Amino acid sequence: MNHIFDFLFGQYADYQTLDIVLEIVAVVFGFLSVWFSRKNNILVFPTGMVSTCIFVYLLLKWQLLGDMMINAYYFIMSVYGWYIWTRKVDASHVTPISRTTNKEKKISVAIFFATLVFVFIIYKTFDKWNGWVAYIDTVTTAVFFVGMWLMAKRKIENWIYWIIGDIISIPLYFYKGFTFTSFQYFGFTIIAILGYLAWKKSLNKKQVTV
Repeated sequence: MNHIFDFLFGQYADYQTLDIVLEIVAVVFGFLSVWFSRKNNILVFPTGMVSTCIFVYLLLKWQLLGDMMINAYYFIMSVYGWYIWTRKVDASHVTPISRTTNKEKKISVAIFFATLVFVFIIYKTFDKWNGWVAYIDTVTTAVFFVGMWLMAKRKIENWIYWIIGDIISIPLYFYKGFTFTSFQYFGFTIIAILGYLAWKKSLNKKQVTV
């Protein structure tokens, strides 16, 4: 039993207690954010902002630039998403769940490749392009950037990007030594699948009643 515990949490022996507590708090708020997103509840944004603020601090301290940029971007897009979700499209309705348009699909592709280039430049500038992890970090950052933009726009396809990114992040964060965060992404994957199904059901119901 001790071997299993050491395998999962042994890396935390060298961490400061405050950092461990902060990671757990960030994970809890991260779960709340994704849960509220699944429920199509605007609390997705304030809870997510708490989580991302903590992770920006921790990841900067741990010199994980790609991960830090993801969370900084999440915070900015949470402010934008909070505005979009509360903006009324008419006198009584806020921005609804919808599918991406052809224009938004093109923008998504542009965001993806622009992010790849941006992260590559940042990694090369700070001499972090030093192994296979950098390649995966770059791809997952691009995937999450698109997913967050689509969620802010209340597009159902955001869940597909979250599912892909979450699945990749489970072993990636465990390899980096952040077991709690790895567990978080495992939970995110399950909630993202449920979120996609819930949003799809809501969207189909709306189309039937139109």
